[in-house]
Amino acid sequence: MGSTFERNETDGLESVMEVGRRIVGASAKIPREAVRFLGSAHLTRRRGPTPGSVPGAMVLPADSPKPAIRVMAYGEAGLAEHAVERVDELRDLLQVEGGAAWIDVEGFGDQAVLSEIGDVLGIHPLAMADVVHVPQRPKAELHDGRLLIIVQMARLSEAGDIVIEQVSLVLGPGWVVSFQERPGDVFDPVRERIRSGNTRIRRMGADYLAYALLDAVIDGYFPVIEALGGVIDALEEEVVERPSRATLARIHATRRTLTTLHRVQWRQRDAVAAILRDEELPFTEPVKPYLRDTHDHAFQTLDAIETFRDMVVGLMDLHLSSTSNRLNEVMKTLTIVATIFIPLTFLAGVYGMNFDYMPELRWRWAYPAVWGLMIALGGGLLLWFRGRGWIGHAANT
Repeated sequence: MGSTFERNETDGLESVMEVGRRIVGASAKIPREAVRFLGSAHLTRRRGPTPGSVPGAMVLPADSPKPAIRVMAYGEAGLAEHAVERVDELRDLLQVEGGAAWIDVEGFGDQAVLSEIGDVLGIHPLAMADVVHVPQRPKAELHDGRLLIIVQMARLSEAGDIVIEQVSLVLGPGWVVSFQERPGDVFDPVRERIRSGNTRIRRMGADYLAYALLDAVIDGYFPVIEALGGVIDALEEEVVERPSRATLARIHATRRTLTTLHRVQWRQRDAVAAILRDEELPFTEPVKPYLRDTHDHAFQTLDAIETFRDMVVGLMDLHLSSTSNRLNEVMKTLTIVATIFIPLTFLAGVYGMNFDYMPELRWRWAYPAVWGLMIALGGGLLLWFRGRGWIGHAANT
């Protein structure tokens, strides 16, 4: 089943809400795409050194690609973008007069390169260990004049999956470095703003760049939540019209995903609040109003997640009620059929006995009379059930 975003001649890019509805509602069974769409194993996979290891020791993932380093050095006068082959080149690229530099590192597959980046930029070994040992809780810590911000990025991949990945930001004097385990992020709007020329981000310093990256991660939850809204809409229709075991499994998967997003975003909101409260962190006064706006966005996403989580709990109750009502309808139908056939079975049993002296056996009209009695009994019971409201229109109102 395809789950990529498809172009529409009239509407342009397909809504992520429609993607969610299509993925989840495409099959009566539990489609693999739906389970993959609704869950990410990243946050359940904890990687770190063995107990008793040297503080700052790094344990790298075996399947992560080698680090790819890109630098955007900019100011009001201009912009320079570089793909860095050797880490020692960073020393020259970071010297931007009146501007800032963004070092983007993707991939944790080479410990020597990561250690050299830490040495060149003066990042504390404990901070570098937190960068590669995922997942860490969202937080903001100051290490030797370098501010480490750890957040969890949620995004929709091109295949329609929900991907949750740790992103680490380190703010230093005139630069920001971002670390993530694999390619793919939510930072394209920030890149476009840097390339656009005379924009606020080009006139501000590195602390504003750190804010912009943090804000992009927080705002990246909105399309994910929108897609989950489409999932919930599809599940609501399915619960009402055709509930099944697969429906209940999808509801549980959606609830699990919303619980994960709620836990992560709650901690990220607290991390942003801690940044706003701490006067020692290297954020200037002009940047703090923007951080408060990011804090407000985190609140908005939390409100939406909590609303959807309540809706999913309601869907579970609705599913159980619907299943119980269907079972009651089946049992009522079987009971009515059995009740009608009880007197008929009695009559058939009486006249099925092999006695020689039974008065009706040799009566000419006995057979049609018995049939008439049985039909009258059955019809009378049906009319009585209808009058009681057990069947027919009265039973459905």
